[in-house]
Parts: sequence; C-alpha cells; structure tokens
Amino acid sequence: MSADPAPLIVAENLARYVVEPPLVVDCSVLAALLFDEPERPLAAEHLNGRSLHAPWLLDFEIASVAAKKATAGAPESARLGLQDYASLDLNRHATEPLALLELARRYRLTVYDAAYLWLADVLGAPLATFDQRLGRAAQAHLRGDRP
Repeated sequence: MSADPAPLIVAENLARYVVEPPLVVDCSVLAALLFDEPERPLAAEHLNGRSLHAPWLLDFEIASVAAKKATAGAPESARLGLQDYASLDLNRHATEPLALLELARRYRLTVYDAAYLWLADVLGAPLATFDQRLGRAAQAHLRGDRP
C-alpha cells in the first residue's frame, strides 16, 4: 500500500498584488521623471505604488534621451538621470516581433511604441504614456476596440 501523496503548498504574498498593481510605462513617462521635465509631477503621481514594467528596449530609449540632453548642454542632468534610472525597480520584458509588427500596422505606430502596447495587453495592465498617438491606440486596443 502506498502512502498518500503530500499536499502541494503554494505560498505567496498576495498583498504585493494589491499594493503594487502593474503599470507599463513608456519612455516619455520615465524621461519626464528622470530628467525633470515639466510633466514630472504628473508622472510621479501615477507611478507611485505601482509595479513598473517595460519592454527591454526602454534601456536604449532612455540612453538616447540622456545623450540628447548631454548634447544640448546638460551632461550632468543626463548622468544623474541615468543613475536614477539604474536604481529603478523596473521589470523588463522580452517581446514577440511578429505581434509588434501586427500592432504597429493596425494602429499606425512605430514598432517601438507597439512594444509597450503589446506588453500592456499581455500583462493585462494599464499603459502610461505622454505620447498621444500611442495613448489613443492603447485606449482603443485595451478596451477591445479592434480596427
């Protein structure tokens, strides 16, 4: 006679899901925060208490913004912004190129912007952006309005 199998125990901290709901953030939002743009207070308000997510390409986009700041005569701002970026608790995700192409074509977005929309859709999370075109596409897509 065999012994009964041991019960499976799955332990997790459910409070984290409630306290830190996910939010996909694009470069425009983090650049406002990191490089002290006029939209900084609004960006900070919406990021507070959220688990931040972005496609892996965000590293390149933030570095590009920093390079532009440095070239425009603000090298210290660029350096400090990148230091702050490195300290962010940010979850970076791989993407699916074919899905990005389809979203980019459907909503007339760059493939880069489509990556943020795709990630928000996959995670079932809201997307924060100051980019109006991406924002309108996200509102339609995440509502289920498919052109």
